[in-house]
Amino acid sequence: MVLFKSGTDLYAYEIVREEGNKVLYVNYLGANFVPNIADSEEVMSRAIDLLIEGSGVSRIVFVQQRNYSYNTEQTFMLQEIATLYVFLTRQEKILSPSKLSILNSQELGQRYNDVAYLLMKLKSDPIACFMELQKILVKERGRLEKSPDNLRIDLLHYVRMLEKFYNLLKNTELIRKAQKFLTNYTFNRTIYHNFFRSEIIPNFTFTRLVSTLPKDAEIVDQYEIGEEVDSSTVTILKRERDAKYIYHLMPPEYSLEERMQDLINLARNVLIEHQPKAEEFTDPEKTRQVFLNVSLDLLRELAESKKITIDYMELNKLARILVRHTIGFGLIEVLLQDKNIQDIVLNAPIPGNNVFLRHQEYDECSTNIIPSLEDADSWAAKFRMISGRPLDEANPILDTDLSLGNIRARIAVIQQPLSPNGLAYAIRRHRENPWTLPLFIDNKMINSFSSGLLSFLIDGSRTLLVAGTRSSGKTSLLGALMLEIMPKYRIVVLEDTLELPVDSLRKLSYDILRMKVRGSLLKESVEVGADEGIRTSLRLGDSSLIVGEVRSKEAKSLYEAMRVGALANVVAGTIHGASPYGVFDRVVNDLEVPVTSFKATDCILVANPIKTPDGLSSKKRVVQLTEIRKHWTKDPEEEGGFVDLLRYNVEKDELEPSDELINGDSEIIKAIAGGVKGWAGNWDAVYDNILLRAKIKQEIVNLSRKLKRPDILEAEFNSLSNTMFHNFSEEVQKDIGIPEGKRVFSKWQEWAKKEIKARKVA
Repeated sequence: MVLFKSGTDLYAYEIVREEGNKVLYVNYLGANFVPNIADSEEVMSRAIDLLIEGSGVSRIVFVQQRNYSYNTEQTFMLQEIATLYVFLTRQEKILSPSKLSILNSQELGQRYNDVAYLLMKLKSDPIACFMELQKILVKERGRLEKSPDNLRIDLLHYVRMLEKFYNLLKNTELIRKAQKFLTNYTFNRTIYHNFFRSEIIPNFTFTRLVSTLPKDAEIVDQYEIGEEVDSSTVTILKRERDAKYIYHLMPPEYSLEERMQDLINLARNVLIEHQPKAEEFTDPEKTRQVFLNVSLDLLRELAESKKITIDYMELNKLARILVRHTIGFGLIEVLLQDKNIQDIVLNAPIPGNNVFLRHQEYDECSTNIIPSLEDADSWAAKFRMISGRPLDEANPILDTDLSLGNIRARIAVIQQPLSPNGLAYAIRRHRENPWTLPLFIDNKMINSFSSGLLSFLIDGSRTLLVAGTRSSGKTSLLGALMLEIMPKYRIVVLEDTLELPVDSLRKLSYDILRMKVRGSLLKESVEVGADEGIRTSLRLGDSSLIVGEVRSKEAKSLYEAMRVGALANVVAGTIHGASPYGVFDRVVNDLEVPVTSFKATDCILVANPIKTPDGLSSKKRVVQLTEIRKHWTKDPEEEGGFVDLLRYNVEKDELEPSDELINGDSEIIKAIAGGVKGWAGNWDAVYDNILLRAKIKQEIVNLSRKLKRPDILEAEFNSLSNTMFHNFSEEVQKDIGIPEGKRVFSKWQEWAKKEIKARKVA
């Protein structure tokens, strides 16, 4: 980016080659207006004049405290007009007397004035030029019919010259696009707002942002994100011709007054001299707090020196903006403030693509944000420091995580040679609080009966793999199942990228230990491999074992843990696979786990996105729960080793229990029941317990909706609810021999009403 120095002549320009493209920078510092091609004839005419002087320009940037950038498509339309102007004036020389009149008629002066006016309008207002040219042509053609023979050849020559001008202009991209707007055209410049919308770039960042809303789009939704002191506006739009929704972000840094922009620019120049060192990123939160305090003091001092009055709220807003555009991650941080966002994608080459994202309600969306290569490089360097992992040609993949207060995200970065067009990012935003089974019931990923069955299986210390395709909700579902483990039991979690809600569970008094292991794609690292991490977990005492994702050779160690070390506790993990047989094929054939070892898997839970009938969006659903029986020897599918307990009914859009489950033909559930007094051989009592758990989960959802209390769907209430359920079950069992459902539910229901009321008072 070029920043013209103070004192540089107004309208001075420079053409700079950036990322293989020529960018025209024009100085508007000191101008008493905001340069806008759509609104101003003068600005448009000057831009075309500069394009005439410099060929091959693919982007135009007007430099002020905020820079206004016109993209390649918009610049091409102006470049085409500039080329036409040069052709008409220098090659065709349409202002020469011989072009205007071959007989040197007395109308030569008027024709010269008309064509000179058209050429002036061509640069300042091409659409008006086109419409005026059309009028003149109609008039001159009418005169041609009435003209005497001795003057007709002269007029015909003039008309043909105008027709050539008209046809060349008509075939430019700008006029082709303008045709549909010309019916009610009134010779004002509002029509240009359909074609020329600048991307705003504050001087303290390189990322471009289209600030104006597209006029041909319908506003679907609008809401605020972030804290009040630093909030941003999100507008969701839909254009008829687009498959994706438009996610339009307007953060505060792109709407600041010029004097506030100036303050941030000055402060940034000071802070840039002390960029954090690698060792300071060992505690990113502490580093950010230090820089925030420094920014507050620095901005206050600069405001005083500039005699700018600034209140406390404004000072805090400027300081936060300054921090995220110096040591932070710019607009990526702003996007992550939106709880509706699930994934953010930056495709290579980054400067040539809008940011795309997946929205909880509107699915795949295109944004109005175009990051720069400078910002992308800066973010990559920071992720290297935060993770302590390499990102270079020898290691072109970096998986790490990002924490910004309560916000957590998984970051995947790739670069050359894996990505031939340079850096690319995929960012998965985690929910700030853990998912719970009632939350999944509320959004229909599962129903209450399936939640009761899953709770039963977790209490029964089964081995479970959560399978699914990418973005199917596997990790979120595993996190919800972790909440079903009683807090008194120890949990060991192994992950290469920190995605599971360990910190949240720790705050809820869970006995939990996280182990970070080397990613399967890393060639070298000081971190311990996942396989060794699993073996180590077996030496850390009696505990449930949760593996973030089964990817590589750690699968053998996991099955070793399932078979010999952890059968008294839950062992669970996620794995890519669209079906139980897909999981078997991956584990046995790809990950080389022996067939006999695979039998240590008790259940496979499959979650997959389900496409809507229009094909434009998808919804996350659990589609299958399958138990793995132990009698088969080679192929579980051919030998009846897979027995579904739950199946997804696409017509009803929910899971249904299979006949085998309803009839009590589940070896896994029988095995659990066989170890509990009063349940062995008593299928009715076992099924009653599953229904009891389901009823409690559904009641939480019902109470949340009825009382408008979304907080009781969250982890804190549900963890306590699970504890109280076990306490009441124990009381009833001592009293009558089994935890009979009606009695337990009655006690739980009474407790829940009191607890919710108490929380409301608090």
